[in-house]
Amino acid sequence: MNQEPAVADAATTESATLRYFNASDAFDDQVQALKRDGAMVVNDLIDARTVDRVLQELQPHFDAIGRQFEDDFNGYATRRLASVLAYSMHAAALIEQPLVLKIMDALLLPHCINYRIGSSTGIQILPGEKAQVLHQDDDIYPVRIPGIDWQVSVMFALNDFTVENGATRVALGSHDSGYTKGCDGETLQAVMSRGSALFYLGAAWHGGGANRSDASRTGVITTYSLGWLRQEVNQYLTVPRERAAQFSRTVQNLLGYRGHGRYLGRFAEDPDGFWLNKH
Repeated sequence: MNQEPAVADAATTESATLRYFNASDAFDDQVQALKRDGAMVVNDLIDARTVDRVLQELQPHFDAIGRQFEDDFNGYATRRLASVLAYSMHAAALIEQPLVLKIMDALLLPHCINYRIGSSTGIQILPGEKAQVLHQDDDIYPVRIPGIDWQVSVMFALNDFTVENGATRVALGSHDSGYTKGCDGETLQAVMSRGSALFYLGAAWHGGGANRSDASRTGVITTYSLGWLRQEVNQYLTVPRERAAQFSRTVQNLLGYRGHGRYLGRFAEDPDGFWLNKH
C-alpha cells in the first residue's frame, strides 16, 4: 500500500473502511472491494505530467464558466465543465486508462455488449463551499434491477484531495438494496494524492465535501454506463465531431460512436457498426 502522507491505507469509521490499492495489487481484490463496499481508491493511477496537462487545459475553461451552474445541488462555490473531452485532449488518458477499463469490463460487460461514457465532468470546489447533499448517480434512471449496476464512476484527483479541501464523501455499503439511511448515511472522505482515482458504484450514496481550505479542489469524474442505456450527457453534441475524430478508436467507442450489438443504434450508411471514420 502507498505510504505517502497524503494517502492512507484505509479510511475508517466505526462501521466501515474505505480500501486503498496500488495498481499492481491483485485485480480480483480491487473488484471485490468495489462490489462489496461500493467504493475503493487506486493510488497514483495517472502520472504527474498527464495530470498537469489536463489541469492546464481545463483551468481556463473553469475560470470562464464562472457561476453558470450554481444551485442548491451543484453548490454556490463549485465550477463544473460538462464533457471534459471537449476541452482537454489529454483527458483521454484518464478515460481510457487500462486499469479503469479492465474494472469496467469486469463490472459492466456481464450485463451488456459494450459500455459508454454516461458523463465526464470537471469539478472544481472553491474555498468556502459547503458539503454537497448526498445522492446516487443512478437516480437519473427511473428503475433499478437488483444485481445490475447501471453505471460505475471514477473520480480522478487533479490535485491532492484532503479532508480540508473537500475530498469526495461516500457512504460505504450504501449501494446495497437493504440500505435505508439515504442521504443521512455515515460517510468517509476519499483522501488521495493527485493522479489517484476513487471508484464507486452508481447506486452508492456520495457527494462533494466542504472546502475549508484556502485552495481549490479539482477532479474529473467519468461515469461508465451500460451500452443499452441512454447517456446522461449527449456526447455527440457536447464533443464536436471534428474533435471526436482526433481521439483513439477506444475513446470514440466510449463516446458512443458504435452500435450496441446488431439492433441498437443502427446506422445503415455504416454497416460495420462504427459511425465515425477518421479523415
